[in-house]
Amino acid sequence: MMEAWLCWLTPICGALLTPILARLGHKVRDYGAVVFSLLAALFASRLIPIAVEGKIIWERYGWMPIPGAPVYVGVLVDPLSVIMANVVSWISFLIMLYSLEYMHGEPGLTRYWFLMNFFIGNMLLLVLSDNLLQMFFGWEGVGLCSYGLIGFWYRDDRKYWVGTPPDEYPPSHSGMKAFITTRMGDVGMLVAMLAIYSYSGTFSIPELQSNTMWASTLMESGLLTPILLLMLLGPIGKSAQFPLHEWLPEAMAGPTSVSALIHAATMVKAGVYLVARIAIIAASLTHIIGFESFHTFFIVVAWIGGFTAFLAATQAMVARELKKVLAYSTISQIGYMMLALGAAGITANFVEGLTAGIFHLVSHAVFKASLFLASGAVLHVCETKYMDEMGGLRKYMPVTFTSMLIAALSLSGVPPLLGFWSKEAVLKVCFETGDVALFVLSAATAAITFFYSLRMISITFLYPKSKHLEELEAEGLHIHEVSPIMWIPYCLLAFSTLILGVLGRLVEEFFHESLSHIIAAGHLEAVVESHGVGFDPSIASLLASVSALVIGGLPGYWFYVARRGDPYSIVEGSVILKAVWRFLWNRWYINRLYYILFVNIPISLAKIMNRWIEVGFFNGLQYGVSLITLRLAILVDRFMEVGFFNNLQYGVAELIARICRSSRYLQTGSLNINMYQVSIILIIILLILLVSMGVL
Repeated sequence: MMEAWLCWLTPICGALLTPILARLGHKVRDYGAVVFSLLAALFASRLIPIAVEGKIIWERYGWMPIPGAPVYVGVLVDPLSVIMANVVSWISFLIMLYSLEYMHGEPGLTRYWFLMNFFIGNMLLLVLSDNLLQMFFGWEGVGLCSYGLIGFWYRDDRKYWVGTPPDEYPPSHSGMKAFITTRMGDVGMLVAMLAIYSYSGTFSIPELQSNTMWASTLMESGLLTPILLLMLLGPIGKSAQFPLHEWLPEAMAGPTSVSALIHAATMVKAGVYLVARIAIIAASLTHIIGFESFHTFFIVVAWIGGFTAFLAATQAMVARELKKVLAYSTISQIGYMMLALGAAGITANFVEGLTAGIFHLVSHAVFKASLFLASGAVLHVCETKYMDEMGGLRKYMPVTFTSMLIAALSLSGVPPLLGFWSKEAVLKVCFETGDVALFVLSAATAAITFFYSLRMISITFLYPKSKHLEELEAEGLHIHEVSPIMWIPYCLLAFSTLILGVLGRLVEEFFHESLSHIIAAGHLEAVVESHGVGFDPSIASLLASVSALVIGGLPGYWFYVARRGDPYSIVEGSVILKAVWRFLWNRWYINRLYYILFVNIPISLAKIMNRWIEVGFFNGLQYGVSLITLRLAILVDRFMEVGFFNNLQYGVAELIARICRSSRYLQTGSLNINMYQVSIILIIILLILLVSMGVL
C-alpha cells in the first residue's frame, strides 16, 4: 500500500526540501510547497476505492524488537482513515494555493512553507498510523507546528495582536498558550497509552480492537474507565473542548490561512479522529466484556461535547472580531462532533452515531475552510479585524460575499446545504440517547448558531460602510475583490457544500455504509436498548432543526438583516441583559479565571518566593556568610598578620638593627685600637687551640 506511505511522507519531504528550494528562488520555493501538498492529495485520492469497497488494509514493519511486546511502524487503511486523509489533504492543498497570494511578500516565508507542509504531513501520519505510538508522533508534530504557525509573527507587531483591550494578546503569547494548554492534555493521553501498552503488550489499533484480554484485565482491576478518561484528555486539549478550550480564540493571532488549516483540516480534527478510534475499539469489545465498562466514557464524551458546543456558541453571539466568531464557532461545532461520538456509545446503533460524528466533521471541514479563507480576504482588503469597522462589502466583494453566505448558511444548518444534513444527523442520534437535557442543549446550540451567523454576515457585508473604510478610501485605498488565486479556493469549497448538500442523504448513506465495515452495526444492539421517548427520531431531529432555525433566525433577521431594532440599545437599557452580555463578552470568566489560577497566582508566588526565599533567605544567607568571612578575615588580619607576622617581622628587623648597632662600635676608625682588637682575638683563638690540644 505504497500510496498510504507516500501520502504522509510527501509533505514531510516537501517541508525538509523547502530551505533547498528557497535557494533556487522564491517562486520555486512557493510553488514547490504547493505541489507537494497536491501530491499528498492525489495519493490520498488513490485510497478512495478502498473506502468504497469497505476494505481494510493493514501493513506494518518491525521497528523496535522488544521481547514479548514488539513495536512496529505501519499504516492502517480503512474507511475512516481514507475519509480523514482526503479531507485533510485536499482542503490543505486549497489552503496552500490560497497562501500563494495571501502570504505574498511576507517575511519568513521559508519558515511558513516548511511549517505548513510539516503540519499537513504530521496530520496525515496521525490519521494513517496503525498504532498509537506512531500516531503520537504525528500528534505531537501537529502541536509543534501549530505553536510555530500561531506565533508566526513572533515579533509581535501591534497589528497582529488578537483580542480587544484589556484582553489582548500578541502572537508569541498566543502560540505559547496553545502549546502549553494542549500539552496538559497530552500528558494524560501519554500515560493512558503507556498503561494500555503495559497491559496489552501492543500499540497496534487492530490488535487492541480484536484482543479483549487487556480490556478485561483493566476492567477487573478497576482501571479501564480511568485510563479511558486519561486518554480523553488528549482530544479535549487538541480539539479545544471544555475545560481546555481557551487556547483556540487566541490562535487567531496567526495568519488566516493558518487558522483555516488548524480549524478545518488538521489540529482540532485530530482529537475527534482519536475519539472515533477509541469509540470503535470500545464498541468492538462491548459485546464481549459488557456495555457498562465503557458507559462512563461515552457519557463523559457526550456531555463534554454538548456543553462545549453551547458554551462556545454563546460567546460567538457577542464577539466583535470576525475571526473570533469563527473560532468560537469551531469550538462549538467540534463539540457537536464529540456529542455525536459520545451518543454513539449509548444508543442502539453505534454506527449511526459514528456516522453522524464523522459526517459532521467532513461537512464542517468544507464550510469552515471556506469561511476562514473568505474572512481572510475580507481582512486583507479592509485592514481591520473588527466587524463593526467593515460594512457595505457586498457591493465591493460580491464573490466573497456569496461564498461566505453559502458557507455560513451551511454552518447554520439551512437546507439543502451539507451542514443541514450533518447537523440533523447529530440531533437524531442525540435524541436516540433518551437524554432530554442533552437533546435540548444541542437544539439550543443550533438556534444560537443561526443567530450569530446572520449577525456576522450582516455586520460584515450588509451594514452601511464603516467610518474606518471611508477613511481608508479617503487615503486612496480601493476596496475591491481579491485576486482569483484567493477566491477560487473558497468558492470551490462553498459550492461543494451546496452540491454535496443536494446529495446530502446519499452522502450520509455512503459514510454509514463505509464505516459499518469497520465494526458490525449490531454489536451494541443486543446490549443497549433504544432510549427514544416514543417519537420517531428522524421526525424529532427534523423538528428540532426547523425550530432552531426559526428561534435563532427570527431575532437574527430582525436585528441585523432588516435592522428593525438596535440590539445594543436594548442591552444597555436592561440590567439583566447587560449582565448577560458582560458575562458572555468575558467568556464566562473562564479565561480570566485560568489566568488568575495558572498565570497571575504562580507569578505572584514566584515574586513572593523571590522576595522572601531568594532575596530574603538565600541572598541573606549569602550576605551573612560573606559578612562572617569578612569578620574572620579581619580577626585573622588583626591577630595573625598584624599581631604575629608583623611583630615577627618587626622583631627580626629590630634584632638585626641591634646587631648592626653593636657591631658599629667595633668599627672605631682608629688603627691602634683595631690592632689591639685583632691581637686580643688572635690570643683568644690561640688559647682555645692549646686547650683543645691538651697543652694547657
